[in-house]
Amino acid sequence: MSESETPGWLVTGAAGMLGTELVARLRAEDTEVVALTRADLDLRDHDAVRTAVQKYGPTTVVNCAAWTAVDDAESQEAAALALNGDAVRALAAACTNAGARLVQISTDYVFAGTGTDPYAEDAPTAPINAYGRTKLAGERAVLDSGDGYVVRTAWLYGAYGPSFVRTMMRLAGERETVTVVDDQHGQPTWTGDLAERIIALVRSEAPAGVYHGTNTGRTTWYGLAREIFTLLGLDPERVLPTTSDAFHRPALRPANSVLGHDRWAEAGLPPLRDWRAALHAAWPHLQRPRG
Repeated sequence: MSESETPGWLVTGAAGMLGTELVARLRAEDTEVVALTRADLDLRDHDAVRTAVQKYGPTTVVNCAAWTAVDDAESQEAAALALNGDAVRALAAACTNAGARLVQISTDYVFAGTGTDPYAEDAPTAPINAYGRTKLAGERAVLDSGDGYVVRTAWLYGAYGPSFVRTMMRLAGERETVTVVDDQHGQPTWTGDLAERIIALVRSEAPAGVYHGTNTGRTTWYGLAREIFTLLGLDPERVLPTTSDAFHRPALRPANSVLGHDRWAEAGLPPLRDWRAALHAAWPHLQRPRG
């Protein structure tokens, strides 16, 4: 793309699991997209952020960059906040000044996870760990701008980068049994489905605000692991259940990460498909070497 051309899309964190998927899908349909990795743009450099948005002049910016080391954030919250909160506010301001719409990827961790029902898009937030607090700061920065999308996702896996699904695929070949927690409930979400939905959301010109980008249904990490073993043609009884108390981690995890999806109706879009159907559709992509 020459300096005189203007891309429709700019993706930050473009080397990550979701960023790579999103860029690949946009390019597959010949959509102009600038893909900026962490090496290309450090979002903590606010001057560089403003310069990048002004230079490329996109109409849509999708921020896939984030501090995602949940446990490390407990002892380094200020550093996590610099990327997940302060940098997002600077990016939102740059987008507003340039007339670009920002899509911020967020997380189920903004909720306490103490309820039993799915969390609606407008449910009260109450993060129980530092990572969740820093991501909530980023959400507020975008919502304060008045013209951005916050897309919360959870339990993400895909063809690019590490994930629970890939870990289970590896462990299935290394161990006779694996022990997995059965008291955390959520929605495994394929990056392929999420990337498609982000593109559709932007093109729908739906109202700004919060949307929940997770596959539907619900399971536990134990239930997901059993499904992975089944797809591998292995005995799912090799997966053994346990509780979260068996794994001592610095950061608390929400017990219920199940999200509701009512707001998609405003965009004229259906919710994402059931998590099990998505995993089956993703399976051929997960079998290939990582790109």
